[in-house]
Amino acid sequence: MATNINKLNDAWIAQGQKVSDLTDKLNAALLDDSFDADKYQDMKTERDNAAVRRDALHEQLEEERKAQEIANMDDKNKTPLDDNEKDIKAEFIKNFQGMIKGDPKVMNLVTSSTDEGGNAIGLTIPQDIQTAINTLVRQYDSLQQYVNREAVTTQTGSRVYEKWTDVTALADLDDETATIGDNDDPKLSIIKYTIHRYAGITTATNSLLKDTADNIMAWLSQWIAKKVVVTRNAKIIEAMNKAPKKPTLAKFDDIITMINTAVDPAIKSTSFLMTNTSGFNVLSEVKDAMGRYLLQPDPTQPDRYLIRGKRVVEVADKWLPNVKATSATAYPLYYGDLSQAVTLFDRESTSLLTTNIGGGAFEKDQTKIRVIDRFDVEPTDTEAFVAGSFAAIADQPANFAAGSTTTPGK
Repeated sequence: MATNINKLNDAWIAQGQKVSDLTDKLNAALLDDSFDADKYQDMKTERDNAAVRRDALHEQLEEERKAQEIANMDDKNKTPLDDNEKDIKAEFIKNFQGMIKGDPKVMNLVTSSTDEGGNAIGLTIPQDIQTAINTLVRQYDSLQQYVNREAVTTQTGSRVYEKWTDVTALADLDDETATIGDNDDPKLSIIKYTIHRYAGITTATNSLLKDTADNIMAWLSQWIAKKVVVTRNAKIIEAMNKAPKKPTLAKFDDIITMINTAVDPAIKSTSFLMTNTSGFNVLSEVKDAMGRYLLQPDPTQPDRYLIRGKRVVEVADKWLPNVKATSATAYPLYYGDLSQAVTLFDRESTSLLTTNIGGGAFEKDQTKIRVIDRFDVEPTDTEAFVAGSFAAIADQPANFAAGSTTTPGK
């Protein structure tokens, strides 16, 4: 493990230096009177890719360091929890450690409660710890932040949504004695939800039992957060793909048309574009008729990019994969107001349960930890969001050409 840490540390430092060198080159290019936009964009793309790799190396380095700290921690530095401690986090960790050890009192406590399906709920994670996990969730490209999230307390339920519809004018009553008719009432739709259980199992090492409460909390929070993001993203994407499909985008003007016409004007002000990193890279190279890049920096937030004033949300490929296609690779490009189109019904009841017998744990002298997340994702207004895709986007044809003079009268 020490070898991995040294290699990762060296690679991280080298990559950081590479990013610094590329940034210096970018600054020099901007100050050069013979500025070349194409070369500058190529250098910027190289620098951005290098920065992503640098950050990924640092994240993995921290993961390896934490794992080694747990494995090599001296017993004298592992402070046992105070039995009289009233703090909810300490109480939770004490119960968690007791559950891993198979303490009968804790096991009876966590297996005595069952959900609507009659399944043991396990050790319920307290609200303040759940908040810490949600904070971590937002750090990974979580699509949950873009949808409407509603906390629910029941296993099933329904909500009434008003869909965008065409509104007609009031009737013209040219006769004073005419009967006033009914207006066209809004069309309502009922969205039903059913909370599903999503679970995963990991194997805990014996050293985890001897670790400090803070380190156990950090390990649990990171593990659960990553599982939650992957699981919920998959279900949100599934709901996103139920939106009306747009023809495959092939040129600059197709994107402009999608922005102008794909959703109701009433929600255009809150609408945005979304693609993955690979798709974002392709879009970054597209030019309009005047040779300007399709993606323009947001003047108020330079690290964000816009297309015709609409924000482009970039999500990592591992969270938002490419569209399945029969031939060339197709990149996703969604547009609309996702908070209107999709609702995540969150039961907010994540729980843990352990075993040192089942799942092959007994034969290998291991402890298995199961986490269960409870939620449902449902499309609400499918007219508020559209799902597009593209393999490549052609530059907009130049709108200027050499003209010819014509002699009057000829």
